[in-house]
Amino acid sequence: MYISKKMLVLMAFAVVLGTIIGLVIASSLNFTPDTKAGAYLFRENIALGDNAGRVEENDDLLQSRRAFVSVARLVTPSVVSITSERKVERTGRDFFHFWRDDREDDNSDEQPRTERQSGLGSGVIIHSDGYIVTNNHVIDGADKIYVTIDRQRYDAEIVGRDTSTDLAVIKIEADSSLPAIAIGNSDKIEVGEWVLAVGNPFSIALQHTITAGIVSGIGRANVLGRNIEYEDFIQTDAAINPGNSGGALVNLSGELIGINTAIYSRGMSSGNIGIGFAIPSNLVSFVARQLIAGGRVIRGWLGVQISSLDMKTARAYGLKRPLGALVSGKPTGPAAAAGVMERDIIVGFAGVAIKDHNHLMHVVARHKPGEEVPVEVIHENGERETLTVVLGDRDASLYSESRARQQQRRRSQSLIPGLTLRALDAELARMLRIEPGVSGLVILEVDKNSEAASEGVEPGDIITAVNGTQVAALSDLEEILQGDEKNLLVQLLRDEEKFFVALSVE
Repeated sequence: MYISKKMLVLMAFAVVLGTIIGLVIASSLNFTPDTKAGAYLFRENIALGDNAGRVEENDDLLQSRRAFVSVARLVTPSVVSITSERKVERTGRDFFHFWRDDREDDNSDEQPRTERQSGLGSGVIIHSDGYIVTNNHVIDGADKIYVTIDRQRYDAEIVGRDTSTDLAVIKIEADSSLPAIAIGNSDKIEVGEWVLAVGNPFSIALQHTITAGIVSGIGRANVLGRNIEYEDFIQTDAAINPGNSGGALVNLSGELIGINTAIYSRGMSSGNIGIGFAIPSNLVSFVARQLIAGGRVIRGWLGVQISSLDMKTARAYGLKRPLGALVSGKPTGPAAAAGVMERDIIVGFAGVAIKDHNHLMHVVARHKPGEEVPVEVIHENGERETLTVVLGDRDASLYSESRARQQQRRRSQSLIPGLTLRALDAELARMLRIEPGVSGLVILEVDKNSEAASEGVEPGDIITAVNGTQVAALSDLEEILQGDEKNLLVQLLRDEEKFFVALSVE
């Protein structure tokens, strides 16, 4: 059949028109689903999450959220990054030795070589003139110290260090006044209150990292393996990681309440597991002011060896609770001059009720040499007495104690052959994690060729009695040895287990 050109054009036009009309009708009736392309082309103004539920924002929620944001904005300018560099001498072959053809004949790489080692930590600006507090272990042994603020690096110098608290103060010279942080009163913090930790975990690229948590505990002591003499930590679950050392722990008023110092970790993990420790701000202030003023910390000295009480000892002295510090050795210096006696319990110092031996250490340290302070004691017979003590200088006493300990060491080595002994004091009890109330002589060294070594005696064992007589000091053992008895039945304590060994003194 013949179809004209005119008819073909009309038919093509009808097909196109029908297609267009069909698409319009289908679109309006939603016969076909939207494709991704269609969504982008025709529905770019779609309201996402249009039927999602939301928590109603009450005043308490808004206040908490705004508090965190406000505190973060306030305190982050006062927290800085600290980079330390030190030279390290290394010996042995280097990495490239094994690719050298002449390695068997070349001994040059066996010579000591110097390498530079760097460390990262945090610090807190405590004065607008450029004084910054941090941990001593952050800058210990450093040849060079740098502080980074707003991507600008400054050279820093050490103002003073205090190894007894693991604190240090450094200083930088800036072109303008620096934003110092407000210092809070750490004695007023309570377990359960919110805190924020600010620092630079792992890398300077993570500068001003903020983590939130609560105060998990206060007055923590004997929790670190480091040689820190004055431990009075705030415990928090706010995340603290390597690089946070020296950073700020702040309350929701934006006040510094602690300097982040350490974390508790298990096994190979070096990261946070929710147990971190900070040095309280009151102790930080006490140390920092003295370091800025004179480069060192001057502390009062009482002259007693002390330990905490257990319930049994407390009841023997008529106390309902084990509060106070037991004088576990013969007093010296100021305490002896004032009339403090061995086995006294110190229950008050300068008007402060003493909780335990660690508390007494901190209270005494905050007073200056030469001060007259009232000390309330309970004597072994139950009598209470308030004595007046003129405090000595702890630094001077440490030198004297060092010489005295050398003499005591030589004295102890002459008592039981092969053993070096020392009376158990608070320092040793803390190091050996001995429970309060234990007394005796700690065995520091055992000669491997001695009778004691052959009987299984080990360093760290504690002699609690000899021939049935309790011993708490070297003088007790000397008194026992004054007799003609040359054979000794020695009672020892190891890991809370008691056992006996027979030793001779000939």
